[in-house]
Amino acid sequence: MISEDNDVLFIVIPAYNESENINNCIDDWYPVVERHSGNGKSRLVIVNDGSKDNTYEVMKHRAENLPLFTPLTKQNGGHGPAVLFGYRYAITQNADFIFQTDSDGQTNPDEFEEFWQSRNKYDAQFGNRTVRGDGKQRAIVERTLCLILKHYFNVNLPDSNAPFRLMKKEYIAEYLPLMPETYNLPNVMLTTFGAYYHRNVRFVPISFKPRQGGVNSINVKKIVKIGWQALKDFKKIRKEM
Repeated sequence: MISEDNDVLFIVIPAYNESENINNCIDDWYPVVERHSGNGKSRLVIVNDGSKDNTYEVMKHRAENLPLFTPLTKQNGGHGPAVLFGYRYAITQNADFIFQTDSDGQTNPDEFEEFWQSRNKYDAQFGNRTVRGDGKQRAIVERTLCLILKHYFNVNLPDSNAPFRLMKKEYIAEYLPLMPETYNLPNVMLTTFGAYYHRNVRFVPISFKPRQGGVNSINVKKIVKIGWQALKDFKKIRKEM
């Protein structure tokens, strides 16, 4: 059933080598866009980040029968730049609200409605993964990241990087200029900016399952590399704020 609200929703999902998951991802999130079609202007936008498998081909095939689904593709640059690419696209297409999640099946589309019903009360709403289904290592990385953000920006965040967030277009547009196009951790900073500038944001507990298929492209070695770069970036961003 299509809702009567006119707000335009763009769901932005990055994808890299997700041939095992991409059909399920579309099946999970396309009905959400249908329910909140914004007079036919809402879109499910999946950004193919230069996949080496047939992820993009599958996306294009599915789009032939799904008018509210827009598959995009770009050269490989990593999760963060793919997310930023999707955000910029949504803004240029006059989205009112932008929701971001990932393509690996770890988030639950049934939990979206609580965010949507409160969309006009907050500038941004962020998921809080109180229970992590993706292992203790990832939970430790997130806790460490929050401690680092506390040190650099004096913010207390329960979860800085959850891929389950609903934000007003204006909120994202205001802070995009503070991040380079190739920035690796845009969601971390979008969360941090909200707390640092005392914006009207909230954190909502969400479920978080193990990856539902495929291989995670972010391993411990990459996490360490991203982490070292993040420390430099945090220092630079803090000086420019």
